[in-house]
Amino acid sequence: MHLNNDSVLSRKAAEVMASEQDPRWTAIINRDPAYDGVFVYAVKTTGIYCRPTCAARRAHVENVAFHDSPAAAEKAGFRPCKRCKPDGVAPATEQATLIAAACRQITAAETLPSLATLAKTAGLSPYHFHRLFKSITGLTPKAFGMAQRSEKMRAALDAGAGSVTAAIYEAGFNSNSRFYESSNAVLGMTPSAYRAGGVDTEIRFAIGASSLGAILVAQSAQGVCAILIGDDPEMLVRDLEDKFPKAALVGGDADFETLVARVVGFVEAPGLGLDLPLDIRGTAFQQRVWQALQAIPAGTTASYADIARAMGTPKAVRAVAGACAANMIAVAIPCHRVVRTDGALSGYRWGVARKQALLDREAKA
Repeated sequence: MHLNNDSVLSRKAAEVMASEQDPRWTAIINRDPAYDGVFVYAVKTTGIYCRPTCAARRAHVENVAFHDSPAAAEKAGFRPCKRCKPDGVAPATEQATLIAAACRQITAAETLPSLATLAKTAGLSPYHFHRLFKSITGLTPKAFGMAQRSEKMRAALDAGAGSVTAAIYEAGFNSNSRFYESSNAVLGMTPSAYRAGGVDTEIRFAIGASSLGAILVAQSAQGVCAILIGDDPEMLVRDLEDKFPKAALVGGDADFETLVARVVGFVEAPGLGLDLPLDIRGTAFQQRVWQALQAIPAGTTASYADIARAMGTPKAVRAVAGACAANMIAVAIPCHRVVRTDGALSGYRWGVARKQALLDREAKA
């Protein structure tokens, strides 16, 4: 028994050493899908090579050899695993392709296809399709369809062509009543008010002071629509006016200033937490990015590439960075937790020094 224990300890020590020397071994331990297609590993004792995500029992590190491709592994005399099929299309890639096709189907359709129709086209059960769609896009099929139609609606209203009714049907809503039922959630206001730049829409705001500078908090009927940080309070108000040029901007009362105090308190002490109803307006892709940002735990960071991979769009790193830059709700949508792949801080709408300060505070919380 003593020898067996020594053997187990030796193997664990070997795995730790291997992880420190080569991140590919860590990828195998974690079955990290981000490395699928990056390399394969071969097991000398079985003559088989596998994907990093293979669910088979893990081989001992001393019996593992890495290869850059299936072709390289086969040239070395190994054969593909029948379980993970490393010589075929990666499951994650196949699933992402499947869901991308469903997204195109939703976008191109005049009316939102039913879950059953989408699932049938994908060759999956409605339950499996719904679960897979949400895991890859971050949205349900219905929410994705609504976001696409909302984006079309905003574009049609911004263009100013035709009537509001025409814009509603052009965006894919099959009835006026159905759209107006959700217009506040879609636009944050009625379509007529949106077209007019927010006219007759009331947005309350107030400015507080923090160690990071002035903080402006604005709220529509739907929720907090802006949290802005800067050195000049007047510039913050001007930014809000640019966002809603014809809205009625109303100074907050005592109750609203309590909300501002909560935001300031969270900035000063992130451990307090911040749970606010948000009025998030953006394209479908931006909303997916912002949802992914909210999933990053306080005290940790993720790279733009990490976010892109988590969304199932590994090549959309620049688009992720653009969505972070477009975020108008600081701290509540924590774009400050996104860094470069090498861990270095990148640009931040409210200044890199503030980004570092927020990260330092969260690390200590």
